[in-house]
Amino acid sequence: MEKINLTNWSREIHKANVDKGFYEQKISIGTHLMLITSELAEALEADRHSLRASRLSFNEELNETKDFKLAFKNNIKDSYEDEIADAIIRLLDHCAYRGIDIDWHINQKLKYNSTRAKRHGKKY
Repeated sequence: MEKINLTNWSREIHKANVDKGFYEQKISIGTHLMLITSELAEALEADRHSLRASRLSFNEELNETKDFKLAFKNNIKDSYEDEIADAIIRLLDHCAYRGIDIDWHINQKLKYNSTRAKRHGKKY
């Protein structure tokens, strides 16, 4: 399996967002973090309403209609999985915006966590 470099991916996501005009105005760090948080809140609401993506239905509709946007809207949009993807996209965008080499930081954190006690010494 090909390893994904999250830092490179974050840079691609950020460039696409710049190209779409999301950075024409200065955005505060607090706003960035709340936009990430709001996507997680939307994921919670989707889960509360049992809104789940259907890859099978998406693929069937896409094969039948050849209309990606329609198949996405009908089978993925606003689902739990879609909102989780939005949160990750916003988080990776934020990393590139702040110049964070997130791939490196995740690798270091995983190495550090491997040295810690069960549940990192916490109750949960």
